Amino acid sequence: MTARLDGKVAIVTGGAAGLGLAYAGRLLAEGARVVIADIADPAGALKRLDAPAASHGVRADVAVFADCQRMVDETRRRFGGLDVLVNNAAVFATLTPTPLEAIAEAEWDRVMAVNVKGIWNCVRAALPALQARGGGRIVNVASAIAAKGTPGLLHYVTSKGAVIAMTRALARELGPHGIAVNAIAPGLTMSETLRANPAMLEFQREAVLASRSLKREAIAEDLEGTVAFLASADSAFMTGQTLIVDGGSVFV
Repeated sequence: MTARLDGKVAIVTGGAAGLGLAYAGRLLAEGARVVIADIADPAGALKRLDAPAASHGVRADVAVFADCQRMVDETRRRFGGLDVLVNNAAVFATLTPTPLEAIAEAEWDRVMAVNVKGIWNCVRAALPALQARGGGRIVNVASAIAAKGTPGLLHYVTSKGAVIAMTRALARELGPHGIAVNAIAPGLTMSETLRANPAMLEFQREAVLASRSLKREAIAEDLEGTVAFLASADSAFMTGQTLIVDGGSVFV
C-alpha cells in the first residue's frame, strides 16, 4: 500500500469502535499519525491498532466544544500539528426505529447535538491548527439514507441531510484557507457496533440489499478507501462533494 498520508496527522472522531476504528486503521496504514477521539474509553481501540508511536486516544464528547478544543490541543502536543479531520462521531447504532411522533425530545436533541453540532464544534476547534499547516482536509461522514428519506429514523435522516448541506457551506467558507471539505455517505454497513443492536441491524436490511446494484452486504473495508482518498492529496482539487458508497442503491 502506498503511504499517501506519510507525515500527516489525522483526528478520527468516534474512533473507538466500528467504522471509526476501521477508518483510523486505514489512515495509519497510509502513513498518518492518528488520534482517535471518542466519548468511550479509547484504550481498547489503541491496543487493536497496535501502533503506539503513531496513534493516540482522547476521550471527548463532540457535542461539547471544550472537549473538541482539548482534543485538538492534545493532538498538536503529541504530533505537532493537524492535517486531516474525519468527523465520524454520530448517534446511530444505538437507536431504535421509531415513528416520528414517538421520538423522545431528549433523543432528538442528542442526535442533533452529536451528528450536526458536533461537526461544527470539531471544525471550529480544528480550524486554527489546519490553518497553521497551510490547509488540510476535512472528511464528514454523512449517510446515503439522507437521499432515501427512510421512515422511522426522522432525527437521524434529518441530521445526515444537514451534514451534506454543511459540507457544501464549509467548502465555500474554508476553500480560501486551502482546506478541502468533502463527505462520504455510506449505505447500511455491517459494522461491529451495528451488529450489537438487532433492532437497527434488521431494520430494512433486506430492502436495502435488494435495492443495491451490487447484491451483497457492505463491510468497513468497502468504505476505508474512500475516506483515505478524501484525506489525501489524490482529492486535492475536490471540495464540497458527497461520495455515496452504498453498492449502487442511490444514484444522484
